Amino acid sequence: MFKEKTNSKRTIISEGEQSSKKVISGSLWEYSPSPESSDHIKLKDRYDLFINGRFVKAKEYFDTINPSNEEKIAEVAYASENDVDKAVRAAERAYNKVWSRLHPKERAKVIFRIARIMQEKAREFAVIESLDGGKPVKESKSLDVPLSIAHFFYHAGWADKLHYAFPGTKPRSIGVVGQIIPWNFPLLMAAWKIAPALACGNTVVIKSAETTPLTLYKLAEVIQEADLPPGVVNIISGDGRTGSAIVNHPRIRKIAFTGSTEVGKIIMKAVSGSDKKLTLELGGKAANIIFEDAPIDQAVEGIINGIYFNQGHVCCAGSRLFVQESVRNIVIRKLKQRINTLRVGDPLDKNTDIGAINSKEQLNKIKTLVKTGIGEGCTYYEKKCELPEKGYWFRPSFFTNVAQSNTIAQEEIFGPVLAVLTFRTPKEAIEKANNTPYGLSAGIWTDKGSKIFKMIAGMKAGVVWSNTYNRFNPASPFGGYKESGFGREGGIHGLREYLII
Repeated sequence: MFKEKTNSKRTIISEGEQSSKKVISGSLWEYSPSPESSDHIKLKDRYDLFINGRFVKAKEYFDTINPSNEEKIAEVAYASENDVDKAVRAAERAYNKVWSRLHPKERAKVIFRIARIMQEKAREFAVIESLDGGKPVKESKSLDVPLSIAHFFYHAGWADKLHYAFPGTKPRSIGVVGQIIPWNFPLLMAAWKIAPALACGNTVVIKSAETTPLTLYKLAEVIQEADLPPGVVNIISGDGRTGSAIVNHPRIRKIAFTGSTEVGKIIMKAVSGSDKKLTLELGGKAANIIFEDAPIDQAVEGIINGIYFNQGHVCCAGSRLFVQESVRNIVIRKLKQRINTLRVGDPLDKNTDIGAINSKEQLNKIKTLVKTGIGEGCTYYEKKCELPEKGYWFRPSFFTNVAQSNTIAQEEIFGPVLAVLTFRTPKEAIEKANNTPYGLSAGIWTDKGSKIFKMIAGMKAGVVWSNTYNRFNPASPFGGYKESGFGREGGIHGLREYLII
């Protein structure tokens, strides 16, 4: 259903008029609401800790909030240091008595079963992810959930083939691994970490982010249904104190952390001097670079995909845009036109492009950085639209006239805000793109293959996309340089992180 939003400007009829679609100069179609049904979702009023294959009560509970309306969804268990110890000991028993002794083919079968059950519950996972995290359901349905499932399928295939992945070696599992995931991609980050750990024969204690625990507990129900031996995967929730208890537990042999650079540095200090393995996937300030010979429309769409469709809530979000000076004006014009077509609203509405910010704390951080950018003299442009009265919302926006020294060009913003800078030569683009403490990802837009290879050789980023952005595959390693962390997740490189070779 379409509702025409009229104004005094003339109506322009497209060639596809026979399909009843119109383009209105200076305005947009307003789609009728198309909410994803949540009637099929089975949410509990209270979620307990998942330890040793069953749900266990905790002494404390906290509320998880729907960021689109600030309403309580459920109570979630807070894991104390004693709870963490119970989870680690359960994982250690499962490792010593069951999982490490199980034939790799049998491990593969269980991991494959998890993936198949997740497929059956894909729609349920997508809705819960959007309810709890605020991201548009079309992103949850098209990216988060399918890619999470793909990671379990992919790693199930490697479980009995590790000697082929690392020929000439005898790879061994590590033992109990502690994993801590962020709020931006709760289910996907869990799959990135749990699937390779299980395929390599390890057992897991994993902590969700305090604001987005629900899909991880739904995964616990899947794990039960898949008959994974008790204690192989233990799922807990809590804040930084819970995470600290995991990091410092003496029986954990490896830590895998995705989150902020500040916390990553604390974890590095905590495990230094121990024999624990460590992988960190931390912050980013990714650069998207558009050359004058690039397909401009395709590039602008890539920018939208890289920063706005995910609300800037990924550490690899392309929050810095470098445009060659000769095409600056046309790129800015097209960018304005495109963000004005983005729809901000109910995350469960299938028409929504920009959902809610995950938490009030994160929203305040975005507002502070935007205020700083304006105070430093940058030019600010935002989409004009009404925002819901309740919830945590921010309009898609961008800055121009940005200098390398400006705060918004240096600090990770984690919101739908873009900083636009310019360059003249490839060498200057490389220097500016690398002028940040981070080195997680980047994007290059050009029609010249030789230019792509030249740029890639000079850029200090773990992942560089060419004429696309935010494309992921379980077989491709992902990770960063500098203050974006070290180690890789995905592919053979990610398997290595969970093995002793």
